[in-house]
Amino acid sequence: MDRIALVTGGAQGIGYACAEALKEDGCRIVLADIKPEVEEAAKALGGTGYVVDMGDSAAIADLFDRMEAEVGTASVLVNNAGIAIGADFLEMTEVQFRKVLDINLVGVFLATQRAAKAMVRDGIRGAVVNMSSINQQVAIPAIAGYCASKGGVAQVTKVAALALAPHGIRVNAVGPGSIDTAMMAAVNADEEAYRRAMSRTPLGRPGTPREIGDVVAFLASDKAGYVTGETVFVDGGRLALNYTV
Repeated sequence: MDRIALVTGGAQGIGYACAEALKEDGCRIVLADIKPEVEEAAKALGGTGYVVDMGDSAAIADLFDRMEAEVGTASVLVNNAGIAIGADFLEMTEVQFRKVLDINLVGVFLATQRAAKAMVRDGIRGAVVNMSSINQQVAIPAIAGYCASKGGVAQVTKVAALALAPHGIRVNAVGPGSIDTAMMAAVNADEEAYRRAMSRTPLGRPGTPREIGDVVAFLASDKAGYVTGETVFVDGGRLALNYTV
């Protein structure tokens, strides 16, 4: 029987690449995204798509109820949905800060908890993979909420891994560096900004969404059966670098 994999923020970019990799590993795909295009994206993978705001606790609960009634219980959850709001630290509003945390951190906690309850109920030894970032360790002043949320994701990953280990449920995270997605489009369009970004990346190029997806698929698979509570950084060597030339 195929495993069911739920990928949030799955309509495009890294989320969709994760879904592609999981499908190739034999998973039945369910995508959730705030964008209506999620339904067509899921259809292209032979799966099911739901329009969901992952910053809304009631919507998250409804997502799992509908999925379990219509598709089945997820044995893989990829918490990929996330946003970044740029603002000067002294000017960032409470509303902006909380919006980022609601989606990037609270949503991850709620989805992980709800998915795990269903896995325990149904005797599934499943896997959760959270999308973190190198910004759980290195900070950018203009995206305070994003950095704070990803630091929180790292700790939620560890806490959940410890709490769920007795049930055979593994929880890990992936920390991308500079990845060639819509979020990086402005950098790609600015020659100087691109040069600066690559000066901090020893491999000298952006990563691709599929390079993230393949690591997510590995962590969700039995090949990573003894890995839990970890963040795997996929950053072209960025965190190993302590100088730029």
